[in-house]
Amino acid sequence: MFKGSNVALITPFKNDKLDDETYIKLIHFHIDNGTNGLVPAGTTGESPTLSHSEHERVIELCVKESKGKLPVFAGTGSNSTEEAISLTKHAEKIGANGALVVTPYYNKPTQEGLFQHYKAINDKCGIPIIIYNIPGRSVIDMSVETMARLYELKNIIGVKDATGDLNRVDQTLKKLGKDFLQLTGNDENALEFNKKGGEGAISVTANIAPKLCSEFQKVSNLKNVSANPEEAERLDQILQPLHEAMFVESNPSPVKYAAKILDLCDDTVRLPLVKVTDTTKDIIQKTLKAAKLV
Repeated sequence: MFKGSNVALITPFKNDKLDDETYIKLIHFHIDNGTNGLVPAGTTGESPTLSHSEHERVIELCVKESKGKLPVFAGTGSNSTEEAISLTKHAEKIGANGALVVTPYYNKPTQEGLFQHYKAINDKCGIPIIIYNIPGRSVIDMSVETMARLYELKNIIGVKDATGDLNRVDQTLKKLGKDFLQLTGNDENALEFNKKGGEGAISVTANIAPKLCSEFQKVSNLKNVSANPEEAERLDQILQPLHEAMFVESNPSPVKYAAKILDLCDDTVRLPLVKVTDTTKDIIQKTLKAAKLV
């Protein structure tokens, strides 16, 4: 259901308010350009600074506008278990296909705390849940053993792995089996991730290069009959500078600036994030030209 190139959608703002019209255009841009799945209200969507009503609105618009053409896995995580349950129940109610739930940041729960957090969400909801393991932002790292315990629950189906550790793919595959969905959260390691048994990405770069990212995923997924290692290598070489440029400064400031160049949305971000520097602008402009996106 949720393999290939899945975009971690940016959230456009206008006068510091959610820009519904532009957001709807972004959704249709991805429907028309090969993206395989939509992830609204994640970190790239600036979920930490969305109000509860905005968070719900972003997911509702995504579900409504995609009209079943693309699966929607809504970002519903929180470091408050009750809040994560509430957001996930709302996503389920309005028709999202699943939820992406980040490990609780700041609280620093133990592995047992992580298990109980996800179990509580699982027990109160009825849609598929993808674990989002990103120790670089949340400080904690979910172990493969804890994921294996969670996989025994009815709704836990996979992981967005943003550890950057490619050995995790092998370890997870060995412990949980091939049916446990592994997606990378690191654009730059997508090729090697798929070679080891991963089945796609939740991508920042896909915001600005959906066709490239989708085609890359199609030919790099070894379980796909269209897999073409040589073409995958060629596309990866085109994409690598883009991946790097999207993280020259804190995400999503660079990708929003790139989106502005491509006339997709404004580059406004909410504090404490700020717009990128002139030096970074120059890097992004050159990278977009090199990839023939402008």
